[in-house]
Amino acid sequence: MSSTATPDKRRTALDALHRSLGATMTDFAGWDMPLRYGSERDEHLAVRTKAGLFDLSHMGEITVTGPEASALLNYALVGNIASVGVGRARYTMICRADGGILDDLIVYRLAETEFMVVANASNAQIVLDSLVERAEGFDAVVRDDRDAYALLAVQGPESPAILASLTDADLDGLKYYAGLPGTVAGVPALIARTGYTGEDGFELFVAPGDAEKLWEALTEAGAPAGLIPCGLSCRDTLRLEAGMPLYGHELSTDLTPFDAGLGRVVKFEKEGDFVGRTALEAAAERAASRPPRVLVGLVAEGRRVPRAGYPVVAEGQVIGEVTSGAPSPTLGRPIAMAYVDAAHSAPGTAGVGVDIRGSHEPYEVVALPFYKRQK
Repeated sequence: MSSTATPDKRRTALDALHRSLGATMTDFAGWDMPLRYGSERDEHLAVRTKAGLFDLSHMGEITVTGPEASALLNYALVGNIASVGVGRARYTMICRADGGILDDLIVYRLAETEFMVVANASNAQIVLDSLVERAEGFDAVVRDDRDAYALLAVQGPESPAILASLTDADLDGLKYYAGLPGTVAGVPALIARTGYTGEDGFELFVAPGDAEKLWEALTEAGAPAGLIPCGLSCRDTLRLEAGMPLYGHELSTDLTPFDAGLGRVVKFEKEGDFVGRTALEAAAERAASRPPRVLVGLVAEGRRVPRAGYPVVAEGQVIGEVTSGAPSPTLGRPIAMAYVDAAHSAPGTAGVGVDIRGSHEPYEVVALPFYKRQK
């Protein structure tokens, strides 16, 4: 990982700017992305206390339009997308017929018959292919718009004031998980009150050619408030503290939304069939009786950091596995998310540890999230 260009990786419209800022670049889902610009801890704490600026242009935007766009999405995804109002967004998932999670998504309703589906970078092609396949028989068009957008995010308690200085859009009236078209620093944008940090903040979808102008305007406007550029490393520790799942760690095709403790996103009451319904109904019944494993938080009593794949143990037996782990700058101790046997999942359960290279380090079982911002 270095500031040197990687020849076979995709680059965002802000690539040259990241390098000029001395960013450490890394491969992420085939993209060359900034891992950090300086101190990961400083970037993390800036978002928690002031504001941070992220380039998220690797995310995958897919537009679905047509008279039956909402019906298609209701069939293709587990959520009730038809009930999403224009200008609102919804967190949902796309599953296989066997209930396994293909990806978790945010769907924005831009107009009565127009939606934008935002997929994780690593799964964007899979989601696109699945939507195209599931669109057969619907009067709707699925369009790959990944090259049509750059995505910037400003996150943290100072972000509303910073953005307000650059736009006349009604930010006060913009609710969480809502979006509206507007102009920011003279740049046309979809302004969404969404994020992946546990803080208040905004994600700004713009044309790639406008990305650098917008980044520089946000940097200048945010400087007095302490805004700094932030990389993927602190984005990971921020989402971990906020108990937010990451695909490939807490979510996978081996798990249903009910296995992941996110059964609430599955809407059986919606009209008509949807992909995975039968399997998910069975998964819901299993989860209601006694789930085999439960996603929990773990807080270290010592200083050793757990990593994904490390066994969770109790009384000399393996009772689970760490899915994500890192030092928590906010808590000042290492933390982890892990799937553990239901019998050891209650907060405060005694005798739980993580096997870190043969040493069973003591951990406290806690409810997620580790951190919740003050409203």
